[in-house]
Amino acid sequence: MFKIISSVVALLLLSLGSAFAMPAAKDGCGTMECSKCHSLTVKEAGELLSFAGVTVKSVKPAPSHGMHEVLFEKDGGMGIVFIDYGKKHLIQGMIIDLKTKEPVAAHEKDIPKPKQFTGVDPKLIPVQHAVVMGNSKSAKKLYVFTDPDCPYCRTLHSELQKLEKLMPDLSITIMLYPLRQLHPHAYDKARVVLSKKKRDLLDKAFEGKDLPKVKGDEGKAAVDAIIAFAGEQGINGTPMILLPDGKVYQGQRTAEALKAALEGK
Repeated sequence: MFKIISSVVALLLLSLGSAFAMPAAKDGCGTMECSKCHSLTVKEAGELLSFAGVTVKSVKPAPSHGMHEVLFEKDGGMGIVFIDYGKKHLIQGMIIDLKTKEPVAAHEKDIPKPKQFTGVDPKLIPVQHAVVMGNSKSAKKLYVFTDPDCPYCRTLHSELQKLEKLMPDLSITIMLYPLRQLHPHAYDKARVVLSKKKRDLLDKAFEGKDLPKVKGDEGKAAVDAIIAFAGEQGINGTPMILLPDGKVYQGQRTAEALKAALEGK
């Protein structure tokens, strides 16, 4: 019996030794040639993203292995999302190179470079479509382009609520600018708020609470006007805070920091 067991162990050791000594296979994930095993066609990507109402233009291997990078078009704008190799998960956002600390994308050359925004003449801002927090009659105004479904915007909104108490003489001009490519439900939320222009609806939108259903075309013209203006000016992200002179505010987004900036401290 001992001889039989010894023989089996010897065979196992030989097998393991052969496995570890075996050269890497020419094909498969170990070669990093992922496209040989994992593919996603433009048609397949279009079907997977049909719920978002986008037109898929191209699919390439993402800079980070395990994902497909999908270039899409919607409402005249271009964007990218990622779909995992299992075709079960959609990933939004960007891939950052840890060495350069810069975003990287397989479709980098296919996406138009956004206009660098430094500020705008306040007189050009379509404030007729704004919702005002604070003192609407005040000559001192803070302009905020914001998206009700943007997590950073929601955090800022709570700070703006504090700011209106710290500076009761300030007019906080809220320009609802939904980024539909990232937040598909924000557009209708903005329409509801702008059609009613009620402060409680504005706060509910940023608190993530349910709003009344949008009816017909109500609020559409106002939201579209803000989106068009922001695009023309090069405002590509939210929240975007503009000081009374129309220059971009780049400090901390707290009520106290904003107050200090407005007071020139």
